[in-house]
Parts: sequence; C-alpha cells; structure tokens
Amino acid sequence: MKTDRLAPWAAYGLVGAGSLIMLAPFYFMFVFATHSRTEIFSLPPPLVFGDQFLANLKILTERIPFWRSLGWSLYVALASTALTLLFCSMGGYAFALFEFRFKAPLFALVMGTMLLPSFMNMIPTFMIMDALGWIDQPRALYIPGAASAFGIFLMRQFASSSIPKELVEAARMDGCGEFGIYWRIVLPLLKPALGTLGLITFIASWNNFIGPLIVLRSPEMYTLPLALRSLQSPVDTEWGALMAGSAIATVPLLVLFAISSRQLISGLTAGAVK
Repeated sequence: MKTDRLAPWAAYGLVGAGSLIMLAPFYFMFVFATHSRTEIFSLPPPLVFGDQFLANLKILTERIPFWRSLGWSLYVALASTALTLLFCSMGGYAFALFEFRFKAPLFALVMGTMLLPSFMNMIPTFMIMDALGWIDQPRALYIPGAASAFGIFLMRQFASSSIPKELVEAARMDGCGEFGIYWRIVLPLLKPALGTLGLITFIASWNNFIGPLIVLRSPEMYTLPLALRSLQSPVDTEWGALMAGSAIATVPLLVLFAISSRQLISGLTAGAVK
C-alpha cells in the first residue's frame, strides 16, 4: 500500500525536477539580461535580477536595428502562418474528402518529403530564390514553405475524423460551390487543428535561423535570430545586450504558448482516434 501511495508522488517529483532543469536556461537568460558583461562572468555568476536591463537595451539598439528586425520577424511569421493555414487546410481537405485519380500515390509522395533532411534543401532553395530574384527579400522565407507535408497530414487526419462526407454532399446538393463549402463549412470545423498548426508554424518561423542565413544579405533585412547572431564576435560580445534581445524575443512565444498550450495538445491528439 505504501508503494502505491508513494508512486504518484515520485512521478510528480520526477516531472517537477525535469521541469526545473528545462526552465533553468530561460531563468538565467532573463537574469543575465539585467546584468553587465562583467557581472555575468563573475564568480559566482548572478542568480538574481540586476539593474542593467535598460543599459543593455541601449547597447542592443545601437549595435543592430533591433526593432526593425523584430518587425521583420513578426511580418514573416504572420505571413508564413497565414499561407500555411490556407494551403494546408485546402490540401488536407482535398485528400480527406475528395476522390480523384492517383490520390494514394500523391499522398504518399507528400508524406515522403518528410523523410528528406532539411539541409538537402539549402542549395536548391538558394538557387531557386536567386533565379526568381528573391534574394534579400522576406517573401523567400514564407512562400517556399507555405504548403508543408506535416500541415497537410495534420489537416487530412483531422478532416477525415471530424467532417462527415454527408455534410459536404448535402451542401453540394443545396447548390453551394466548392470554395463556399470549404470556406463556410470545412474551415469552421477545422478550427482546433488550424490553431495547432498555426501555433507550430508561428514558433518555427519566429525561431528560423538557417532560412534567413541562406537568403538574406542586408543587415536591414535581418530577422531577429540572424540579427542577434550578428552581435557575437570573438573579442567584444556584449552578452548582457545579447541576453536582453533574446529575452525580448522569447516573451511573445512564452505568452503565446501559455495561452494556446491546451489548444496545441487537443489539436495534436484530435483525429488520432475515431
């Protein structure tokens, strides 16, 4: 009996310890954002908040166009999220509820693209963007990945389990066009999955470093991860300013995840069981 009583507490203790370990880097990032470089490298390092945040923020904005880069990151993340939701919901709806030739092979081909390592796309992506004249343009960051295989798969699974074919057929019999069915019936029913995919896409775009590194050239066009990386140097990196910029960049994601965590879990599990 004692073992049965202790088991839940042991599990809670293990999860709590793991949570503290995972949260430690975030805590130290916010703490170091309020200290100077000298204080950060002192022994022992600071464990409580200091009073140098505004000074670090001033250094940050003097070294890089921080607010401009923040705006570019927001623009790219929103555009990427909107396009991904549009095209993936269309693709998932088509694979779930339409019947057409080569449906199974096409879906297998889409899923097969998920097996390709991301680094294999670097050179082809650069060559295509260069041929289109999109180098150093934000559109090169959100248009190529607008229809992701994972997004189509997620929409297809959710649509298959949540949208009755009879409902779509009834709408067709009532004279509703295909786009009207998609816009008025399918999209409202896909809201849980759309919320999940939107959150995943926004976070991935916000944190994207390799994509901007490949296609962006001008510091004025840098997104936030690339701009913060440009602060580092072998001799005089202002770690306090870098931590301040990283903390500001992390706050929107923390707020977004705190608000949408339940939506994320429900959307990922929806469609797993019919």
